Amino acid sequence: MEDLKKFARYFRNYKPQLTLGIACIFASVVAGLFIPLIVGRAIDANWTEVSWSKLTVSAAKVLAASLISGTFLFLQRRILIGISRHIEYDMRKEFYGHLVNQPLSFFHEHRIGDLMARATNDMSAVRQLAGPMIMYTLQTVFVVILVLPLMFMLNWRLTLLLFVTMPLVSLTVKFFGQQVHTRFEKIQDFFAQITARAQENFTGVRVVRAYAQEEAEMRAFNNLNREYAERNLGLVRIDALMRPLMTFLIGTGFVIIIWAGVPLAVRGEISVGEFTMFNLYLTRLIWPLIALGYVVNLYQRGTASLKRLNAILRIEPLIGDEPGVVEQPPIKGKIEFRDLTFKYHQTETPVLKDLTLTIPEGHTVAFVGRTGSGKSTIANLIPRLVEAPDNTLFIDGVPIKEYPLWQLRSSIGYVPQETFLFSDSVKGNIAFGVEKAEMADVEWAAEIAGLSEDIAGFPDRFEALVGERGITLSGGQKQRTAIARAVLREPKILILDDALSSVDTYTEEKILGQLRGVMRDRTSVIVSHRISTVRDADMICVLDEGRIVEQGTHDELLALGGEYADLYERQLLEEELAAT
Repeated sequence: MEDLKKFARYFRNYKPQLTLGIACIFASVVAGLFIPLIVGRAIDANWTEVSWSKLTVSAAKVLAASLISGTFLFLQRRILIGISRHIEYDMRKEFYGHLVNQPLSFFHEHRIGDLMARATNDMSAVRQLAGPMIMYTLQTVFVVILVLPLMFMLNWRLTLLLFVTMPLVSLTVKFFGQQVHTRFEKIQDFFAQITARAQENFTGVRVVRAYAQEEAEMRAFNNLNREYAERNLGLVRIDALMRPLMTFLIGTGFVIIIWAGVPLAVRGEISVGEFTMFNLYLTRLIWPLIALGYVVNLYQRGTASLKRLNAILRIEPLIGDEPGVVEQPPIKGKIEFRDLTFKYHQTETPVLKDLTLTIPEGHTVAFVGRTGSGKSTIANLIPRLVEAPDNTLFIDGVPIKEYPLWQLRSSIGYVPQETFLFSDSVKGNIAFGVEKAEMADVEWAAEIAGLSEDIAGFPDRFEALVGERGITLSGGQKQRTAIARAVLREPKILILDDALSSVDTYTEEKILGQLRGVMRDRTSVIVSHRISTVRDADMICVLDEGRIVEQGTHDELLALGGEYADLYERQLLEEELAAT
């Protein structure tokens, strides 16, 4: 019930249309109810002597009532189905916005395929709640409310006979409706597994092929697909049994009415026209009762999917603007870590321990260290991709949480360790995040990132499509495209998280030479495992198990003869061995 209350709020913007749609349903039902009345009176009027003029007038009245009923039927479908599409749009927009605002940890805990299933299959099922279910439910309610009194007025004894089978219809709907809800919820969960499996295989297609696992993955997917089909067939069997059973029960009621009604007509207790009218009203009543099974099916499917959608919407983003946050003065770039201790989960060992460091505005600071020492965590803390504890991270002396996210992140150019490119042109990927990027600026950024020569070799140059996740580019080209994207923003803070790991040392030296001019005017944070990448930084911090164990310039750290010097010697040896 709570899920339905939340769902009802989507109708607030469409109250006038909803009211008009309901009015059209009522008008359509009322106009349709005149048809049995006209037909019954025409039969009685022409029972003893046929009058073609009267029959013609009655036929015209039936056509007019049918036309009016049909017009309002068209309008109600157009209005209510239209509302359902608008509500689906609103829900999809909210769901997408909710996902976009979630932190990285959310996507580590929820499979992408499952989220895609909820955003598509479940969203479609919920749309049925907003359109067809409301429409058919109100049709049923209006018909029952209007028809039953008319049938009582015609003959109350025949009308009471309808209640012989009515309770059985209600029990059928209740029993099968619960079965549909339970099974459909499980089917949607299973569909999410199939979607996730397919998404992972398509994303990791290179690994699948490299390990010759195409057949194995196809067999696994076919097994999932077969089970999904079998579960759906089980639901189909329930649906296939429910509707004929309801039709049979309603038909049984129809038979009882004929058995009891024909003798009444013969004895003159009810006229032939009234008996015909009664049966036509009964026919009007049958469709809504049959539609009731369809409505219950839609309701159970829709509420099951709504429950799955709300389960995601109830997850509040862990990272967001604090209440009352206002725009701060423009960011200059001074970064301070004050006794920062960070861990991803409360039960885990801290990734960073008592980190205290000041990065002056316009300086370049590099972080090196073994894998798992916390280098990338520092890079992720600055743009608030992960959340630092309160009052431990400051920008220009202001606690980082006091900056609106848009202001903070628009001042940062970030090249993550795992490069991601969109299925777009090279230009589109470089210009991502910049509203109006001039071609000259894009070319400048590509030149700084050492990508110009590569682009010159592409058939369509900057308009060349890079494919999904940049699959048509090499690892180095993807990294350089990401660097160009960050540089084009001309940010006050530039973060490079192992951004040159996929390029050779010659290309690295060339890119760094061009980047020095860019970094001179902004605060730069470089994370790398290569000494050649960080040696010209204003300050180098060596991390070990989350702590800064050494700090200084390249020459100072070499003279110290500690961890950094050891790392430098090992890399020199590796280069010599590679050269020989």
